[in-house]
Amino acid sequence: MKKFKFICRLLLFFLLNGIILLTGIYVYAFFSPKLELKNMGKVFIYDREENLIYQGSGSNDWIALEDISPYLINAVISVEDKNFYKHHGFDYLRIGKAFITNIQNNTRIGASTISQQYIKNMFLTFDQTWARKIEEAFLTVELEVHYTKDEILEGYLNTINYGEGNYGIEDASRYYFNKSSKDLTLEEAIMLAGIPKNPSNYNPVSDYDACIKRAKIVALTMVNNGYITEEEYHNLFQEEIPIYGKRMQNNSQTILYYQDAVLQELASIKTIPSSLIESGGLKIYTTFDMNAQTKMEENILKYMGNQEELQVASVMVDPSTGGVLALTGGLNYAKSQYNRATQSKRQVGSTMKPFLYYAALENGLVSSSTFKSEKTTFYFSNDQTYSPNNYNDIYANEDITMAAAIAFSDNIYAVKTHLFLGTDTLVNTAHLTGIQEEMDGNPSLALGTSELNMLDFANGYTTLANGGDQKDLYFISKVEDLNGNVLYEYKDKHNYVLNSNNVFILNEMLTSTTNSAFNDYTTPTALSLASKMSRKYALKTGTTNTDSWVAGYNPELLMMVWVGNDDAKEIDSTASYYSKNIWLDTMESYLEGHEPVWYEKPQNVIGLIRNGITGQEDLEGKNSTVLYYVKGTEVAIPVTKENN
Repeated sequence: MKKFKFICRLLLFFLLNGIILLTGIYVYAFFSPKLELKNMGKVFIYDREENLIYQGSGSNDWIALEDISPYLINAVISVEDKNFYKHHGFDYLRIGKAFITNIQNNTRIGASTISQQYIKNMFLTFDQTWARKIEEAFLTVELEVHYTKDEILEGYLNTINYGEGNYGIEDASRYYFNKSSKDLTLEEAIMLAGIPKNPSNYNPVSDYDACIKRAKIVALTMVNNGYITEEEYHNLFQEEIPIYGKRMQNNSQTILYYQDAVLQELASIKTIPSSLIESGGLKIYTTFDMNAQTKMEENILKYMGNQEELQVASVMVDPSTGGVLALTGGLNYAKSQYNRATQSKRQVGSTMKPFLYYAALENGLVSSSTFKSEKTTFYFSNDQTYSPNNYNDIYANEDITMAAAIAFSDNIYAVKTHLFLGTDTLVNTAHLTGIQEEMDGNPSLALGTSELNMLDFANGYTTLANGGDQKDLYFISKVEDLNGNVLYEYKDKHNYVLNSNNVFILNEMLTSTTNSAFNDYTTPTALSLASKMSRKYALKTGTTNTDSWVAGYNPELLMMVWVGNDDAKEIDSTASYYSKNIWLDTMESYLEGHEPVWYEKPQNVIGLIRNGITGQEDLEGKNSTVLYYVKGTEVAIPVTKENN
């Protein structure tokens, strides 16, 4: 009996203290500054010309609650928070039921109210820390004490994510159904009400069937809560609902990949507060170039528009600054929001070789240094062996130059160079150029067996394209609040990490991949593109069993393209065809009308006419081309010692 009384007193103690604590929180919240609903968490993203390209978590087209279809309002309340007009921010009974259900069934059923979801949506990051949860809870209380239920619901409906880049019911209604939200039919309203549960998968553009399946769940809650009759429920979705799926501007399939990358970078900027609710929103100025994004997407769809399995990632960069002009992380954002440019890591194949050959130039080799291209087995300690192959098992079976090895992407030459320099040399050089990924300096690294992220990899290529001046890639040039106060501004800096003489020589050698002077026992890897080129490019391809890469540039523009399967299934030659032609057609169309430019030859570099394959003097032969040297190194043509 005494034990029972003790437990009762203990429970009463916690109950009274809980009531006092909650009362204190509500009183404190009441005297806190009032949140500005129409500005909360607004995000405006601008391109490099300061044109608005995106707005999220807040819309200019703010719609009053009375101008929204009652069907939509009833559907949202029914499925999201049936006690919305009865609680004060938290549905404690629902929380308790969810807690018990989760324990019994080992599930994670949520019990967030509309007020809680509204606050959560105002954060640009979705950390699940206890500090964030406590902050969200307190802000929910602030919201409840300062605003009526209708005002809260109105704000929620104007800011919720409806997928496909649509934030707010009016934007969503016009995008999906080409009508104002006040004119939604019952079926259309139910479909929209189901989207916020999973905006990527439940919107009708991404997956119509999944959207309807979710809509029927919403409709069933409306029956249970008395908003529609069972007869109305059974008559729903008898015929397919027409979907509009267009917006007046920026109806791009890929632009949202860029916007996701912007928000990801925003979250990493330490000077921006983790919670931007009180700040009243953000204006984010980026390096985005709509022309670049449009050209990239046009050519991706031109070559890969009918693909069912193959995916693509691509990035375009201004090498003089490191600013990302355009980016796509897949064929179509509506079908897959996985951003392969920012999130995935893939083997880069022979596109790793330029960093190897820069290291070779730094360590005494020259463009006409030779190794023998032949089928080779390399022997190491502990009876370890390595037997790389050239593409299609084609070998010169004689000495070839470094320039020829680049033109043909000769794997034997690359591994011999790698071992000649010491395997740590390539790792150190890659890191010097800005590539951050840790790499194992094994013999196969020269052939790109390490998996790299595209943006990380592009950091290194930007250094090559910028004459050795290392620039970290960036998307955001400036961030302001809605009053124009600058919260962050990107500061450009110079960081010359490579020798400009050797970078110039390397860039010249990278033109050999499209140079017919190297047409010999095999053909340069990108010779098929030469007839369509209007200007000079440094270019390297890379192909593994599962990945096809192209990386190329001139002083104005760097572009990388990857084509492959998400499940790493083997690819065929069509993947290489796609990646090469997407790269070239995009570069050419974007640079159309620009005067062709190339790198200025350093004073300490000399060009000589040589046989591109053998490196010997050859003024008129079919393999005659110009090879470049730092002055003084051209006197004797080094022939390297074989180390098989």
